[in-house]
Amino acid sequence: MSAPSGIEVTDQLRDAFSAAVESKQTRFIKVSIEKESLVHSASIPIGGSLLEDLQLLASDEILEENTPAYLLTKLDDSAEWLVIYYVPDTAKVREKMLYASSRASLLKSLGSSTFSDSIFATSKADLTPDAYAAHRKHVLAPKPLSSAEQEMADIRAAERLAGGLSAYQGSRARTTHIGQTVGMGWTEDVQEAVKALGDGDESVLVVSTIDMSSETVVLQSSSPVSADALGAALPPDTACYAFFAWKHSPSQREIIFIYSCPSGSPVKQRMVYATGFNGVYMTAKTLLEGASTPLHSRKIETSNPGEINEAFLRSELDFTGSAGGSAPASGTQTPAGGLEEQKKPFAKPRGPKRR
Repeated sequence: MSAPSGIEVTDQLRDAFSAAVESKQTRFIKVSIEKESLVHSASIPIGGSLLEDLQLLASDEILEENTPAYLLTKLDDSAEWLVIYYVPDTAKVREKMLYASSRASLLKSLGSSTFSDSIFATSKADLTPDAYAAHRKHVLAPKPLSSAEQEMADIRAAERLAGGLSAYQGSRARTTHIGQTVGMGWTEDVQEAVKALGDGDESVLVVSTIDMSSETVVLQSSSPVSADALGAALPPDTACYAFFAWKHSPSQREIIFIYSCPSGSPVKQRMVYATGFNGVYMTAKTLLEGASTPLHSRKIETSNPGEINEAFLRSELDFTGSAGGSAPASGTQTPAGGLEEQKKPFAKPRGPKRR
């Protein structure tokens, strides 16, 4: 097969490589470019491990100081090969260009799938055992990621931690010790505090946080709080999950789930809390099944906990009207004593008169 340089692999080289692959006794096959062809120059048998045999390359009998060459190299305990592109800095410019433009022809003609690795060497110092060990360390090291890729990798890692998973488990739900639900584990005291919200009659706030070492939801506080004092009762500088049992009218009481994550929270904390957000809500929903006070279907998220008060809750959760009751219906008595105007159906405007 021709390369852009016009250099072709000879049948002699192809046969020598096939025999070496079959016998598994050859460590190096030296390939040179002679008379516009890729030819078999020498074969060196396996003498020891690859690292031991690499020391042979220091001799001028295999590689000359100023002359480029390719070395097809058998790897240890494997049917795969390594190809070494040896092009010294001191080689002639024409030779450098010729060897650089012939690499693709060499691999395609001998079978690129056979070669699992490659080394580009500009001196014999690049082919010592230590240099090869450094090369393998570089190949096996994690690839550098962009900031967006790194953020996604961190989120996936946080998801595995939040679910207590060591590997992907398909569509199987992540379970906790409190039943068949999604999310991370809860301590017993936070479970009991949330359950108690379902049967009370006051406005009570339960604040929970995540123990980052065990990835477990733990109780921080539980106390009676008014809606207007809610923002001041939430942690100002750390993320939390809060459950506010709010008696927003004499006859109505609902539990509001609040995810508060101040903008100054650490990055890992923000990712773990964001990952566990829905799981914590579903766990609370399971705990409060059958309770007299329901869990509100809508959730509140905020990066500024201080902004949360009664007006904020009513705006976010569509609770209209004053604190003492709900908004009046259309056509009913208003607080001012008058009747609210009935909504009229939409009337299509008339078209222009004909002349």
